[in-house]
Amino acid sequence: MGVWWGPVVRVLVLQAAWALVGGQVRYSVPEEAKAGTVVGRLAQDLGLEAVDPEARRLRLVAQGRRASVEVSGASGALVVSSRLDREELCGKSAPCALRLEVLVERPLRVFHVELEVTDINDNAPLFPAARKNLNLSENSPPGSRFPLEGASDADIGANAQLSYTLSPSEHFNLDLQRSEEYRESMVLVLAKPLDREAVAVHRLVVTASDGGRPPLTGTMEVVISVLDANDNAPQFDQSVYKVQLPESAGEGSLVARVNATDPDVGSNADVMFSASNIFPPGRLNLFSLNPRTGEIRLTGALDYEDVRSYEIQIEATDEGTPPLSGHCRVVLELLDVNDNAPEVWVTSLSVPVPEDAAVGTVVALLSVSDRDSGANGRVRCAAWPPSPFGLVATFAGSYSLVLRESLDRERVAEYEVEVRAEDGGAPPLRASRAVRVPVSDVNDNAPAFAQAVYTVLARENNAAGAELARLWARDPDEAGNGRVSYSVAEGGGGGAAAVVGGWRPASSYVSVDAESGRLWALQPLDYEEVQVLQFEVRAVDAGEPPLCGNATVQVFVVDENDNAPALLPAAGGGPWAGASGEAAASGPGSGALWAWAAWGAPAGQVVAKIRAVDADSGYNAWLRYELWEPREKGPFRVGLYSGEVSTARALEEADGPRQRLVIVVRDHGEPARSATATLSVSLVEGAEAALAAAGSSSSSSSPSSSGAGLRPAAGAEGGAAAAAAAAATTNVWLVVAICAVSSLFLLAVVLYGASRWAPRAAVLSGPGPATLVCASEVGSWSYSQRQSRSLCVADGAGKSDLMVFSPNFPPPAGPAAKETQPEPPALLDTVSGPAFLASRPFPLFASLARVAVLARRLGRRWWEPGSAPGPAGGGCWSGA
Repeated sequence: MGVWWGPVVRVLVLQAAWALVGGQVRYSVPEEAKAGTVVGRLAQDLGLEAVDPEARRLRLVAQGRRASVEVSGASGALVVSSRLDREELCGKSAPCALRLEVLVERPLRVFHVELEVTDINDNAPLFPAARKNLNLSENSPPGSRFPLEGASDADIGANAQLSYTLSPSEHFNLDLQRSEEYRESMVLVLAKPLDREAVAVHRLVVTASDGGRPPLTGTMEVVISVLDANDNAPQFDQSVYKVQLPESAGEGSLVARVNATDPDVGSNADVMFSASNIFPPGRLNLFSLNPRTGEIRLTGALDYEDVRSYEIQIEATDEGTPPLSGHCRVVLELLDVNDNAPEVWVTSLSVPVPEDAAVGTVVALLSVSDRDSGANGRVRCAAWPPSPFGLVATFAGSYSLVLRESLDRERVAEYEVEVRAEDGGAPPLRASRAVRVPVSDVNDNAPAFAQAVYTVLARENNAAGAELARLWARDPDEAGNGRVSYSVAEGGGGGAAAVVGGWRPASSYVSVDAESGRLWALQPLDYEEVQVLQFEVRAVDAGEPPLCGNATVQVFVVDENDNAPALLPAAGGGPWAGASGEAAASGPGSGALWAWAAWGAPAGQVVAKIRAVDADSGYNAWLRYELWEPREKGPFRVGLYSGEVSTARALEEADGPRQRLVIVVRDHGEPARSATATLSVSLVEGAEAALAAAGSSSSSSSPSSSGAGLRPAAGAEGGAAAAAAAAATTNVWLVVAICAVSSLFLLAVVLYGASRWAPRAAVLSGPGPATLVCASEVGSWSYSQRQSRSLCVADGAGKSDLMVFSPNFPPPAGPAAKETQPEPPALLDTVSGPAFLASRPFPLFASLARVAVLARRLGRRWWEPGSAPGPAGGGCWSGA
């Protein structure tokens, strides 16, 4: 055995080297090799020796038949795992090559290995029967031939080449003939006439030897009985009948009809047919032979893929005594039909596939085969749907399912790929295999809010912890990649609110629940502190890396009527009064103010103006003025929205020297809030009223004055003293007024022309950003938190009354507040005396009235040392 294994090993090495040069690994191993025999160093031959075979999961995938070999996990060698029997694996096929697929992972690759199982002489020749009985007529002529069934050897090649020998006999010898299928037919030839009386029975031994080394042998005993009489055997028309039949032929189909004749007559010429032998053995039940007609018909189903040809031995025997027989062979060749559909196997599957997998990623390995041959066995494969996966042919019958397009799990989470196979037969047969390919998620989608900007209305003085809104951001990813948490964005100006006195972070007002997105108020909101709260809410998912999305939230604070009107102190230049709002409501005597009115003043003359503001907004800051006392109809009335105190009728002496008025200021909120002011009006002569007005104008220039024409009521003695002091300077002011009118007459004409042809729209504004307010008889809206005054006179017809509301700002809290906050300038002078003419639609008198007012102010400035001419704190001219 050692001498025999040496050449085998050298052959194996040469074959492996040739396979590596040709691009495919080929090995050869003799059959009956012991388990554990190393066939080849597979890992080294595949170039994987540097890598751990176990880490790469090197393994075999056999197709259709048991491989009897395996890959050693430790060494990566191909070893025999079980008994190798070439005859069991391949039968008579030569060479016996097993096609193996070797799979490795990380990355996934496939190699094809061919393992050839070589034959050894392990099967002795075997005859169909150990004993053969022949009956020969004694008159058989020399040269008579009697076919014998040859032996068969399961081996192939030289090990299956048989030679026959016959035991020594003077009457018989053996004639061997090689057929087209390289099988030897054995014929027993009569060399010498028989003499039944000399030898009635001849016993011969036929020995079959194969070509192996050492050769193996098999024997068969031939028992020849010599009979007397019939001396002519039947003869067939052909020694070999060749027939072709499709494998789809049904039962009862005619295979062939054999014919034999016997020159004898009578019963010696009657021929009966029988099937004596068939190859491959054991398939005789597929055919039936009519003994009289010689017709051979099918009794079973044929399969080209199982057996491609049959050889039937037919014997014709006469009815003579003894009977004689003739023999022939019927060779049946099957024709392939397309009766086998393709078969598809999934040999490897790598799922799930991440949605960011690169194009060209191998998802599965498939094997396709068809048992038919020729065009019927050629298979075409395709994947359906054609995207995003496709098939790539790697080797004959092997395909890879690869990724052709990018995946998106949010669009399609799982694919059902159908691999379709179709052969080339007519008609073609088809087969399919479904491959389920799930797609795994990656964090490729950022959370997105349903709205880019959320607008929220929140009532002022809301409760702390109240829910303001509910935000929601959608993330189409799954699991942690789609789990969203919310937060208020800090920094970058996205989370701060403008409040009175500076900026505050939005997180001090609101908070958002990280899981539900609910927006909560951390503290009550004050409209007077902040009207609009704008910030950003950020939604972040839990992916790696995390992605985020932003939304802007605008919280508009809805004003509540939580502030009462506040009465403003009087400003220089006008006869309006002011007092503290809530203190004046406690009693009629608190903060009493007074003003002058001349007896005989016509109805509609404005005596004073009450100024008030409300820190609220909208209807809550829209103020109306009501005369609370006296309740009966008196000589005075109050403008509902202007706050002007004017005469309701001409004043008479019967009205008394003084009138006490209680004025209530209310807003339009629900519920309404109010403040009260008490005004005392002294009724004097016309000259005294003019002098009082002049005195009040002079006193208003002093920083310590609290109002123009309004003084706290100190009794009748105080009023008389003031009237006497005013009379002393009356003539002086009258002279000054007349001189001013005379000297500036020409200026009056110019002013009149300018008022007619100059543009009618003008804006007089104080410090700060200008806000235009168009006045009307019903007043105007108040705008809180503004530090500017503006007057708009529109083009068109003039109005009989022109009213301007001061912006809403709280009165100074004390001396410290006066230093930091400038006193608002007066916008309207006292509407009395000559100024009353300015409100009437007479152009000449209007111009003269303007000049008179201007002259009075200029005169006052000239007489006061250290003063410059010009209106005190600003002024307003009005006309038709």
